[in-house]
Amino acid sequence: MKDVSDQLNRTVSEAAPRLLAINTADNSKPLSPGGWSRKQIMGHLIDSASNNHQRFVRALLQPSLEFPGYDQNGNVRVQAVQEADWDLLVSLWASYNCFLAHVLARVPESKLQTACRIGDGDPVTLEFLARDYVRHMIHHLDQILGKG
Repeated sequence: MKDVSDQLNRTVSEAAPRLLAINTADNSKPLSPGGWSRKQIMGHLIDSASNNHQRFVRALLQPSLEFPGYDQNGNVRVQAVQEADWDLLVSLWASYNCFLAHVLARVPESKLQTACRIGDGDPVTLEFLARDYVRHMIHHLDQILGKG
């Protein structure tokens, strides 16, 4: 998982300054009609970090993992990320992901194939979950930064 950890650290170090440079007046506007704003996407990425932190740690402590899904629209709404300070959101996202990189760098080889079921989805391995987490994060960063 060292490669995933390295990719996560690299992504954060490259994206954080670019995110902080975005004009704050633009962060609350939907990126597409009926879509989320940059703040809402960043809130979703923080939720993803939080949920996956629990998934990773619990999968490391148990022979398998059963973890509930989550209501991404509800989470963004009740946390009022639309009204949150942009710098706070970016700082929290960056710090949380640096810590996740620290955790992932220490996943033993023997735990990579731990079965993880999220909500009613098919089981996946802990390794898949970690790699998919980073892929998902990069997809949303590309949206925020205007690459996708």
